[in-house]
Amino acid sequence: MSDSTISPGTTFGAPAGPHGSGEAEGLELAVRSQWSYARNRFVHHRLALIGLGGLIIFFGAGFLSAWVAPYPWHGIDYLHVLNRPSWAHPFGTDENGLDELSRVIKGIQTSAEIGVLVAAISSVIGIVIGAVAGYYGGWIDNLLMRFTDLFLTLPFIAILLTASKFLGTVHPMQITLLLVAFFWTGIARIVRGVFLSLREKEYVEAAKASGASDRRIMFRHIMPNTLGPIVVNGTLAVGTAILVEAALSFLSLGIQAPLPSLGELINEGQDYSQTQWWLTLFPGVVLVSIVLCVNLVGDGLRDALDPSQRRMRA
Repeated sequence: MSDSTISPGTTFGAPAGPHGSGEAEGLELAVRSQWSYARNRFVHHRLALIGLGGLIIFFGAGFLSAWVAPYPWHGIDYLHVLNRPSWAHPFGTDENGLDELSRVIKGIQTSAEIGVLVAAISSVIGIVIGAVAGYYGGWIDNLLMRFTDLFLTLPFIAILLTASKFLGTVHPMQITLLLVAFFWTGIARIVRGVFLSLREKEYVEAAKASGASDRRIMFRHIMPNTLGPIVVNGTLAVGTAILVEAALSFLSLGIQAPLPSLGELINEGQDYSQTQWWLTLFPGVVLVSIVLCVNLVGDGLRDALDPSQRRMRA
């Protein structure tokens, strides 16, 4: 009997292809990760894609305001005071002849910067506090959660109004830090609850048995399984922060002129709301549209990252 050589990579029991390669065509299995499934579910959520497209347009125009705005947002023109919307000024002009469209675009930038920074910073603080409390439990959990409950019992709007009044002319970073002081509590409680349920899982016990450190277990093994609620909560926090900032600016306790924000523009236009309706209408419509787009994206992310969701709602 002659010796035969078996080359590596030969597939046994598979019918030969047309060229005698011995490979079974059409039987390959593509390995897909959880994130690929979530991405595929998100791109099939029509309302979420509409919201994402709207955010790209609004935030893109805001952060590129120096190039997108048709006029300088602080360029005074007393020859065109309180002009109605026209081809030259699509959103009209205010009492100083400032182009309202340029000011709205600059206001989008101010509001978007505050919303994104508040969501990012508060998420980081909440993740750290919630992860430590949920993983270690015991007196550490009690201490951190009572500290969180202390912030939850404080009158949110009253403290913001008092702080804004005390600070006088408020810088956007001061508004950001004021909002961060309250926004981190929600994500901290969410992360803590997820960590409490996941720390008893088998893969966590296996990681402990293999000698993995607590930090590695928390942020390498448990944290990836909490990203769904974190991403959804962080996305919705952007819209909430923009609304709260707009409310403070509308009450003359937030961003002050000459720097425009959406709430500050609505506040300026309310004195002319009976006759110069465009001064309040256009900033208000843009504000509502941005928050609506944020909520649509958050709703789509919630559906996409929920493995128990069998069907997309949109």
